[in-house]
Amino acid sequence: MTILITGANRGIGKAMFDSYISQGADVIGTHRAPDAGAMRQLDVTDPASHAVLAGRLGDTAIDLLICNAGIYPDKGQTLNDGYPAEMWADGFATNVTGVFLTIQHLLPCVRRAQAGKIAIISSQMASDTRAPGGSYIYRASKAAALNLGRNLASDLAPEGISVGIYHPGWVRTDMGGDAAAIDTGQSARGLIARFAALSPATTGCFETFDGQVHPY
Repeated sequence: MTILITGANRGIGKAMFDSYISQGADVIGTHRAPDAGAMRQLDVTDPASHAVLAGRLGDTAIDLLICNAGIYPDKGQTLNDGYPAEMWADGFATNVTGVFLTIQHLLPCVRRAQAGKIAIISSQMASDTRAPGGSYIYRASKAAALNLGRNLASDLAPEGISVGIYHPGWVRTDMGGDAAAIDTGQSARGLIARFAALSPATTGCFETFDGQVHPY
């Protein structure tokens, strides 16, 4: 089984990477730094970087593509004088366009696998029904990633490719903060179980790391 994880050098991505390695899977991780071991260089915002990675992968078959790379640029911003335009552009470039470019460039590899899967790490903050305010860039970009995933699920279903969208939990990372509810290991274990359960019958799902159906 071959798995590719974007943003695999830290946080939840690294925890998933390490867990799959321990299970004996063939895992390719990406990060923005130069190649190192099983980590490949990828700037998810840069189409040229995607093209280079896709070219290097060649005829590799990817059984599971995990779109994990993401940023939370507007943490602590205020409505009165925050959220500058360039911050919106950066947030969407990584959290939305970056996901799309990853899938677009690596889709030939996913197609080579039998019953390939794509997992998009979104957030409960993407939910339209859970709207406590604030974090407008992060919420809007993760909502867009959720919408992207559900539409990709429809388009790829005839090919037998399943797409799932997931809330990883409130996790103790640089993004989640020290007060978060769970650690990266708990999140990774739950997500890995969700990915294993993903199938054509559940494609387009929006689920939490612990298996709950999340409202859209």
